[in-house]
Amino acid sequence: MKKNYKIKYLLQLLTFSIATIHFSSCSDFLEEEPVSQVSDETFWENDEDANSAIAGGYSELRKALNYGLAYYSYGDLPTDIFSKEREITDYSDVMKVNWGVAVEASATDKPMYKLRNFSLFYATIQQANLCLEHIPEIPKDQFDEYDVQYNQFMGEAYFIRAFSYFYITRVWGDVPIVDETNSDEVDLKNYARSDKEDVLTKAISDCKTALTYLSWDYDDSDDKAVRANSGAAWALLAHMYAWGGNYEACEKAAEKVTEKGYYTYVDRNNYLDVFEGQSSESIFEISQNSESEAKAGWYNSLVWYLLRGEYLTPRKDEQATLWPVDTLTLRQTLFNDAGDLRRINGFDEFSNAWPIILKHSNVVYTSPSSPLDINNIVVFRLAGITLLKAEAQAAQKKYTLARETLNTVRRLADLDDSEVSDDQLFAAVIEERGRELYLEGHRFYDLVRLAREKGVYKFGSDDSDKISPIEFEKGKSYWPIQPTILETNPLLTQTPYWQSKVE
Repeated sequence: MKKNYKIKYLLQLLTFSIATIHFSSCSDFLEEEPVSQVSDETFWENDEDANSAIAGGYSELRKALNYGLAYYSYGDLPTDIFSKEREITDYSDVMKVNWGVAVEASATDKPMYKLRNFSLFYATIQQANLCLEHIPEIPKDQFDEYDVQYNQFMGEAYFIRAFSYFYITRVWGDVPIVDETNSDEVDLKNYARSDKEDVLTKAISDCKTALTYLSWDYDDSDDKAVRANSGAAWALLAHMYAWGGNYEACEKAAEKVTEKGYYTYVDRNNYLDVFEGQSSESIFEISQNSESEAKAGWYNSLVWYLLRGEYLTPRKDEQATLWPVDTLTLRQTLFNDAGDLRRINGFDEFSNAWPIILKHSNVVYTSPSSPLDINNIVVFRLAGITLLKAEAQAAQKKYTLARETLNTVRRLADLDDSEVSDDQLFAAVIEERGRELYLEGHRFYDLVRLAREKGVYKFGSDDSDKISPIEFEKGKSYWPIQPTILETNPLLTQTPYWQSKVE
C-alpha cells in the first residue's frame, strides 16, 4: 500500500487551532521544515525524505512571499490600486515607490528592510538545489512508486527554482544565479549579479525541464494547486514569456492551460469561493494556515491592513482601513460598471471613502486581538491565464482572437463585450486583468508590460504618478538591494537607478 506522508505530522496538527483544521488537508505537508546541509549524509534515504525536502521548498517559498507581505507589496502596493496621498503605516514608502528611504541596519522588522532583502528567495533556491542534487541519489527500491514519485519530486524542485528566479528577476532585475548547494544562501559572498536576460533564460530552462517530469493529475487530491503540476508549469512559462516579450510563445503556453479542460471557472455569483483556496479554476497557490501565519505575527497578516468593522474584531469601530484604496482607480477606471459581479461580490461599502476588499476576508483569531489571514495566495488561476493569452494575441495583432478571449472573462462577470478599437485592445486587456486580478499580486507587473509594449504609464491613478516615463526608462521599477547585503558581498552592486538614492 502506498505510504501516506501526512500521518507522521498528525500529532503536530492536533496542536493547531480549530480554525487550522479546515486547512489540514494540505497544511501538514507544507509545514515541513527545510532540509539543511548538516543533515545531508543521513537524511536522503527514502521517498519520505524526498517528500519532506520538497515540502521544505514550498515552506521556504511561502516564507519569502509572506516576509513583509512581499507578494502584495511587490505586486500591488506600488500601483494605482492604492493611494499615495494618505499617510498610513510603515508601508507608505512602498506605495509611493520611495524605496530608497533610510532604514537602520538593526530595524530588521521594518517592511522596507524586509522587502529590499532577497535572502529568503535564495534560501528557497538553495532548498531546490539540495533536492535536485540528492533525490537522484536515493535508491529506487526506497520509493513505493519510483516512476511516479521521482518524476513528481524532480519536477517540483525544478518548478520551485524556476518560480523563484522568475520572481526575483521581476523584482530586482539583475540577480545572482546560484545552482550549487555549497553556497551561503543568505550572504551570497561569492556571487555577482547576472544579467536579467540570463536569469529569465535560466528560469525558462528550469520550467521546461519541470514539464518533462510533471503530470497534470495529483497523486492526492488534497494537494491540488498547492503542489505544482503540468498546469502550474505551463502557467509559469506563459508568464515568463510575456515578461520577456515573446508573445508568440506566451500564447502557446497559455493555450496549454486554457485548452486542456483541466480547470473550470468559478461562477462569479460565488466569486469569493476562488479565494477560499483550491477552487476549480485555481492552478497554483501558496498554502496559508494559522500555524504559518502565527509565526509571522498578526501585524504581518494582510487582513490587518485591508479589513475593518464587522470583518475584523480589533478594528470593529474603525472607519478607515490601514491601506488606503485609490477610489479613483477603483470606481472610475476598473469597476465603473455597477453590474460587474466582481464588484458586487468582491467589495463591501463600495461607495465609502474606505471600501472593504473581501477577497481576503477569511479571518481566524489566535486571540481576540490577533487576527490572521488564512486565504491561500492564489498565484495562477484560469481567468488570469485566459487574459494573459488575450494579451499575447493583442500584442501579435490577432485582434479578433484577442477580443473573443477577452470577452470570455468579461461575460463571466456579466459584462458586455468590449467595444474598444484594435489599437486600444492591448491596454483594455491589461485593464481587464486589473479588474479580474484586483489585489492578487499581478498589477505592478502588468503595468510594467503595458509601459514596455505601448508606452502607457499607469502606476498611479494620475498617468505618471509613482513612476514617471523618464524614471521608468532609467529603471525605477526594479527594487534596490538592502545595503546590509551589499556590505557582506563586495561582488554585489546596487540596482542602477537606486545607486545614489538608497539612504
